[in-house]
Amino acid sequence: MNRQESYDPATGILTVHVPFALKRRGGRKLILMPDGSPAPLQAARADETLLKALARARRWSRLLESNRHASIKALAEAENINHSYVTRILRLTLLAPDIVEAILKGRQPKGLELATLMVDFPAEWDRQREAFGFPAMKEAGQKA
Repeated sequence: MNRQESYDPATGILTVHVPFALKRRGGRKLILMPDGSPAPLQAARADETLLKALARARRWSRLLESNRHASIKALAEAENINHSYVTRILRLTLLAPDIVEAILKGRQPKGLELATLMVDFPAEWDRQREAFGFPAMKEAGQKA
């Protein structure tokens, strides 16, 4: 790291210059070091946009499963939202449980945003992990 320090004995002030950059990610600011890596000791924060989308997907799924709405079109009309959007959000219920958990904890891979999940993605969990940059799960019988 190219940290520079200067001390002024007359005032007793120590000045530390640390180069970094700010980047927006999922509606929040991310501190990047000069090499482009995230700043160390940065607490993981969940992407609120992704969290809201996951919550909507679960809620809408429950509404459909409980027969409160007969179809996606009826649900969309009740929610006053385009049925195409409802369909794309409902696909989030197909995400692998470990991917959902990582998103809830704010530990999803860099670049995984709602826009990424709104396009067609594989239904198979192994292929999802590969497509979104998650580590592959270990074989059955081994600790994950």
